[in-house]
Amino acid sequence: MKKYLIILSVCVAFASCKNETTKATEVEIGTTVKEAQDTLIYPEEVHFKSIRQVTFGGDNAEAYWSFDDKQLVFQSNNAEWNVGCDQMFLMNADETFKDKVPPMISTGKGRTTCAYFLPDNKHIIYASTHLKQDECPDTPLRKNGKYIWPIYDSYDIFVADLEGNIVKQLTNEIGYDAEPTVSPKGDKIVITSTRSGDLELYTMNIDGSDVKQITNELGYDGGAFFSPDGSQLIFRSSRPKTEKEIKEYKDLLAEGLVEPTEMELYICNADGSNLRQLTDLGNANWSPFFLPSGDKVLFSSNFEADRGFPFNLYMIDTDGKNLKRITHGETFDAFPVFSNDGKYLAFSSNRNNGGGRDTNLFIAEWQD
Repeated sequence: MKKYLIILSVCVAFASCKNETTKATEVEIGTTVKEAQDTLIYPEEVHFKSIRQVTFGGDNAEAYWSFDDKQLVFQSNNAEWNVGCDQMFLMNADETFKDKVPPMISTGKGRTTCAYFLPDNKHIIYASTHLKQDECPDTPLRKNGKYIWPIYDSYDIFVADLEGNIVKQLTNEIGYDAEPTVSPKGDKIVITSTRSGDLELYTMNIDGSDVKQITNELGYDGGAFFSPDGSQLIFRSSRPKTEKEIKEYKDLLAEGLVEPTEMELYICNADGSNLRQLTDLGNANWSPFFLPSGDKVLFSSNFEADRGFPFNLYMIDTDGKNLKRITHGETFDAFPVFSNDGKYLAFSSNRNNGGGRDTNLFIAEWQD
């Protein structure tokens, strides 16, 4: 799990049949969850009506729903699936993978991260290093005794169909272009890029045109998501303040590295205006995602931990009030992502892994 935390730098069906399929999926998901995995819910996790484990080995994370909630795309480095580092996999919303392998829809070359469905539900976008090399790039985990994340300058962003065929390259700037997510309105994409010399947020139209820089303060701005109405962005940032912090940040970035141990959440309008800091908790606060209501945010944090762990999920109002702990694990819960209908929450966790380091996907039935 620690290894995966470092590696991660780290979405139009016929209307006549859409409702029928959705209802069938809801029943199947709910039944499977309740019958099989209620024991995976800790007593304090009152927002989880039921839960289902999806994967059973390797490191699996960043599971994002299709716009119609019928499928998810996620990244995994499960060696039993014949990959050496993170690649993208496709699943139906009611599937589990204890005894079968999901279809891989990335190239199988290089390293990938952060796949997201496009509004047509027939294509995804994701970042990949495969243009530079077929092999997995080296992944440094520590420098001077500190955890670090690599910022590969070979990452670019691609559009692929659900058969894994790349149909378009969205970015070709020198440097890191990654972490793409799509507005629920289906009109905009937000990414993190080093094209300015620092790690900043940029938005673009769904076809890659009209690129605009959104943030401009020194520090790593990343992991951004749109609000349900597309009007706001939530993201995590490590923003150095002192001369020592600034020097350390710049020196690491020059080597293609960042230190993700101190991160807070920020929120702004989709055009970058009205930027404000949402949390001031200390330690690492990251992987935020709006609740369907748009007035609350789920995120992962270790701010209550003395030695870096555990990471749990927390909920906070968008005005910074009413902080509440959601999960009560002893190791790692992160990457919360709501289905578009708000009924299910996908997230990654070390729960139920036999005390090992596997990070698996779970889908919980959410209740307020």
